Amino acid sequence: MTVPGKFITLEGVDGAGKSTHLDWLVAHLRGQGRTVVQSREPGGTPLGEKLRELLLHEAMHLETEALLMFAARREHMELVIKPALARGDWVVSDRFTDASFAYQGGGRGLALDKLARLEDWVQEGFQPDLTLLFDLPIGIAAQRMAGAARQLDRFEQEQADFHERVRAAYLRRAAENPGRIRVIDGSQSIESIRKQLEDILTSV
Repeated sequence: MTVPGKFITLEGVDGAGKSTHLDWLVAHLRGQGRTVVQSREPGGTPLGEKLRELLLHEAMHLETEALLMFAARREHMELVIKPALARGDWVVSDRFTDASFAYQGGGRGLALDKLARLEDWVQEGFQPDLTLLFDLPIGIAAQRMAGAARQLDRFEQEQADFHERVRAAYLRRAAENPGRIRVIDGSQSIESIRKQLEDILTSV
């Protein structure tokens, strides 16, 4: 009988360091002999990647934005995440549902009960085994994003107060789910963060 794999997600405000540690985390797990599927949200499937382009670059109604996020998530779950876990693989995703509560809920102000209903409907109780939340003061995150050698998407281009609300929503979500969400201080050195990640992964 195949032992189910584990589902790990990385979250955080733009510029908090999530992407810096994603490839390292995947390589670390593979170095331990794990078969790892690396993915992202929105995206992860052919349809999800098309929706990603719309979500990151096209203006739309807030509720449309939330619905498309969860539509992409359902495809991601059914076509990528659940089949991989059933095979015994590990899945590492750049964002999942916590991002919807942070960005559409905290940042944009969508009623949390609407998000909770979408979460219940789409996921039917399915949640990551571990979520790593990279936290950083917005001023420092903004400085990091200012040096990005690419065009920023419409979320990244939002004003500081938007990102403050996103950060606060993430931290509330972490306080509500202390067993699943581990908060990582993104202001630490890369070496310190990776040592902390190694320690956390031993308990997954």
